[in-house]
Amino acid sequence: MSRRHGVLLVPVCGLSGTSYPEGTQVAIRGNGASVDGFVNGDWLPLAWWEFADTQPDDPSRA
Repeated sequence: MSRRHGVLLVPVCGLSGTSYPEGTQVAIRGNGASVDGFVNGDWLPLAWWEFADTQPDDPSRA
């Protein structure tokens, strides 16, 4: 599985109840309209408009 990284475009609340502000770096898993984001082990269910990829997918890293 390739690793993707992104940045939040809007504040998002994680499963722990912590609110992460715009600009927070996240690890991303999945594709499509919704993906899983992670910050220090906290899960953030993300919609496509809540984050931006900070590095393009690289098939050679899969």
